Amino acid sequence: MRLRQHVNPTQVHFARFRGARPVLDGRAIEIEVGCADAQFLFERAASDPARQYVGLEIREDLVAQVNRRARSHRLPVQAVFCQAQLHMTEILPPGSVDRVYINFPDPWFKRRHHARRMVDAALADGIAVVARLGAEVFVQSDVWDIALDAMATFERDERFVNLAGEWTFWRAGNPYGVRSWREQNAEATGLPIWRIRYRRR
Repeated sequence: MRLRQHVNPTQVHFARFRGARPVLDGRAIEIEVGCADAQFLFERAASDPARQYVGLEIREDLVAQVNRRARSHRLPVQAVFCQAQLHMTEILPPGSVDRVYINFPDPWFKRRHHARRMVDAALADGIAVVARLGAEVFVQSDVWDIALDAMATFERDERFVNLAGEWTFWRAGNPYGVRSWREQNAEATGLPIWRIRYRRR
């Protein structure tokens, strides 16, 4: 199946939530924003199947692919078709999420495309609503500008505290025991990875 690599999230087509809300059963919830094929979540589910894992993804074909794989392997992973900056609070109850992962979001390098970048004040606000007190937010990127913009977004929101100290990148590596394909590739090819780790106040 041929899938689009990049989708413009500002298109009117994505303004209304048309996906299916995840079925939640009271277990701790971890979400990945922009989950793509959800490899990261599948590995998390394999290592800790006592939790639920929800991937938010704007490419509908990928959502269907992830959900078929989850059913086939009977893993607690669900993908939701949505525009996360707009719909997160429609999808998840307030204070319900334990961890939020944002792994290597699309960089949208051209200046005229910067409005399409995923990590912004709207996304941070949605995360603050659905995250429980003490929940973790973990962002990784191999693009300096993206990592710095993400840090600036969360530093400006008083509902989050930087676990490495104000305006400081997380230098202790990925603490969750699993890696996305992009993370594996960056490490294999020697690309630097910038990480930030926050806690919901």
